Amino acid sequence: MDNEQLDKFASSINEGYQLRDQEIRDLLVIEDEEEMQKLFHVARMVRDNFFGNKVFLYSFVYFSTYCKNQCSFCYYNCKNNIHRYRLTPDEIEKVCEALENDPVHMIDLTMGEDPYYHDHPERLVSAVRKVKDKLGLPIMISPGVVGKETLKQMYDNGADFLALYQETYDQELYNKLRVGQEYDQRINCRQDAKEIGYCVEDGILTEIEPEAESTLISLKGLRKSNPNMVRVMTFVPQEGTPLASREPGSSKSELKIISILRLMFPDRLIPASLDLEGMEGMVYRLDAGANVVTSIIPSGSALEGVVNYDRELTERNRDAWSVVEKLQSMGMEPGKQEDFNQILGR
Repeated sequence: MDNEQLDKFASSINEGYQLRDQEIRDLLVIEDEEEMQKLFHVARMVRDNFFGNKVFLYSFVYFSTYCKNQCSFCYYNCKNNIHRYRLTPDEIEKVCEALENDPVHMIDLTMGEDPYYHDHPERLVSAVRKVKDKLGLPIMISPGVVGKETLKQMYDNGADFLALYQETYDQELYNKLRVGQEYDQRINCRQDAKEIGYCVEDGILTEIEPEAESTLISLKGLRKSNPNMVRVMTFVPQEGTPLASREPGSSKSELKIISILRLMFPDRLIPASLDLEGMEGMVYRLDAGANVVTSIIPSGSALEGVVNYDRELTERNRDAWSVVEKLQSMGMEPGKQEDFNQILGR
């Protein structure tokens, strides 16, 4: 395609055109660098039509690394013999004090499916309430699968967003990744959250699929899920897990899928995570069409992320002010809080 054709393609997406399955297949198998850059260009045009040069930021508080599950891809699965920590609701509130003056739009409270909280949901509710009272910002809760009543109580106490990733909509692959967990369980939990009033984030892993058709199945699953925020992350082999010996892939597939997601979900939030490749990786993901920066942690924090490319580094360079400085060097800037609140509908 020449520039005029690219402009027309972007305009058709902005006007509501939905990619057909074969068109998605064709995009998934792009390898030529020039063709990739054309895809990124169209994705940026679509994003800019809906969001301009504005980007939203949210900070990441991983408050418990205990988990009862055996996910084969996850460093924190219950079988892995690793150092773990757990913050109480009061300790979570104290951690969040460091975020009071940071330019973030939302706080993401994340944990494994820790029985300390799952068996005592009032502790989860208390944590949400304390952070809401301390910061007054929108709150994303990432607790794994919880019951509808717990979701309702957290919502009533200040939670706005539920993050709950399917990882794949290929059921055979799902059974290998989320070992012992029912396929529909997460789908039903997200639906419960929507009925209560939450915004919902769903997401998939890439560089773990057996073939492109598996990725297409997941992208179609995301379309049916219809989340408010939709993400893709590159699978990274984690020490001590069943998939530790798997050869790591590149982030090229993730960048491609970010662009495809932008064409499938033109007006939705799409994250660029700092957790895989730091600030440089954030730039690539924004250039592919993302419009949210995630996995921001307070300066000097020792809290964990999910993938933690920087686990052993002294200077992690993932604070909000560093992100803003980099955005400005790209000609982008944080959106207004009221614009983000309007997306939440709260």
